[in-house]
Amino acid sequence: MPNSDMSVGEVSKRTGVAISALHFYETRGLIKSTRNTGNHRRYSRTVLRKISVIKAAQQAGISLTEIAEQLAAIPNNDKVTSTAWETLSSSWKVSLDEKIERLTLLRDTLSYCIGCGCLSEKYCSLINPDDQLASKGTGARLLDPKEADTIREIKARYAAEQD
Repeated sequence: MPNSDMSVGEVSKRTGVAISALHFYETRGLIKSTRNTGNHRRYSRTVLRKISVIKAAQQAGISLTEIAEQLAAIPNNDKVTSTAWETLSSSWKVSLDEKIERLTLLRDTLSYCIGCGCLSEKYCSLINPDDQLASKGTGARLLDPKEADTIREIKARYAAEQD
């Protein structure tokens, strides 16, 4: 039976992923290779599906760190089965829902506020009286999804006052 392992060039051609990216994936622990007697990398065919999973996750905005963590949690993670894919995609759906919620809140508050560098002193005094958020540190404190309902209520009151 001929050797079913593939060279890095063959994997690159089959997946459309640059050789340098394959090497990077390997250093990050996302994929594995063996070395032949000439010290060249050789990949099993199971790496093709794994790279497809990595590409799909990246297109969905999942970080390589998160992808690596999730792949490491799969038994025999060299082979991504349909059951493993269900586990991965379910986990990533939760992560994507959280990102969508944060981005929606950002979109909805962008015209009113930059974190708490508000564009309106009146509006800012409604959301952040006496600069209370300063005690919580720097950053966009008001863009926390946990505060979304409060922010929406205050925005509605502010908009009503402007009419």
